[in-house]
Amino acid sequence: MRKGKKIVDLRSDTVTKPTPEMRKAMAEAVVGDDVLGDDPTVKRLETLAAEMMGKEAGLYVPSGTMGNEIAVKCWTREGDEIILDEFSHIYTHELSGIAVISRVLPRPMGYERGIPDVKRISRIISRETAHTVRTSLICLENTHNHRSGAIVPLEAFKEVREMANWFEMRVHLDGARIFNASVATGIPVSEYARNCDSVMFCLSKGLSAPIGSMLVGPEDFIRRARRIRRMLGGGMRQVGVIAAAGLVALQKMIPRLAHDHRLAKKLALSLSELPGIILDPDTIQTNIVIFPFQHKRLTAQDLLKKLARRGILALTVNHDLIRMVTHKDVDEEGIDYTVATLRSICR
Repeated sequence: MRKGKKIVDLRSDTVTKPTPEMRKAMAEAVVGDDVLGDDPTVKRLETLAAEMMGKEAGLYVPSGTMGNEIAVKCWTREGDEIILDEFSHIYTHELSGIAVISRVLPRPMGYERGIPDVKRISRIISRETAHTVRTSLICLENTHNHRSGAIVPLEAFKEVREMANWFEMRVHLDGARIFNASVATGIPVSEYARNCDSVMFCLSKGLSAPIGSMLVGPEDFIRRARRIRRMLGGGMRQVGVIAAAGLVALQKMIPRLAHDHRLAKKLALSLSELPGIILDPDTIQTNIVIFPFQHKRLTAQDLLKKLARRGILALTVNHDLIRMVTHKDVDEEGIDYTVATLRSICR
């Protein structure tokens, strides 16, 4: 452990602490009972989120997982089939929520770096008959967590939208890190959202709010979503005290995501030169760096333990994949220290 130095926490951008401006806004927030519909700070946040995405209405939810699960529930009937990437967050990290809560059948497919193959998907879409289920929803993720923060191109969204219209399907976007995609490409988030019926995005990752995500879409969709949120125990009362931080996140924290991307690229370039690490720096587009660790002497778990003893935290995706994520609480010095430490361990 570095004496007198803060820990370099690369486990996730969810570990970000709220800014002083967020803490001040939280302390001074005007609040009401949101379940009764009279928390003015939450209303401002929901309106702003919907406007930024070009949607009619928004709903503040405690987590991105809840937002995704509500969307699936809204757009499907029990027994429907939904299409999604085999490495998507909805499929791999929401504890089978779509099967338990919505009772739908997932059709996991291999999206290349998160990009769906529309021609291939079109061939397996099922129309409802006496013998077949209805494919009612396709889910996208941008940026894609398990694809090293890969950006799904806008053209892919347009192709999915055209296909969904033809088959009378809905499109939901897990846009937990959609602002990372927007900052990296210069494409407004509303352009991605235009091709989706609903969008969930997180305030508590790179945008650094302490809690909360947004679900946006048509007004009738959000009315139903509000009921399902309450059914799932997500009705909150004087929640303006945390929604206030979400407002600061959307108004002040988006442009600085470019700094996270720059540090992730710097980290990737250095890691690619080390023995045991398999990484193409050109694949790192935003703030997530995932790489296989295949060292002759050390396992991935060995490496994480050695890093932790030196004040550097990271996570494994599976037995040999390591994930490191940059965010506002990791600075240039922290990246330099991480790289130097890895060099000493891996040599």
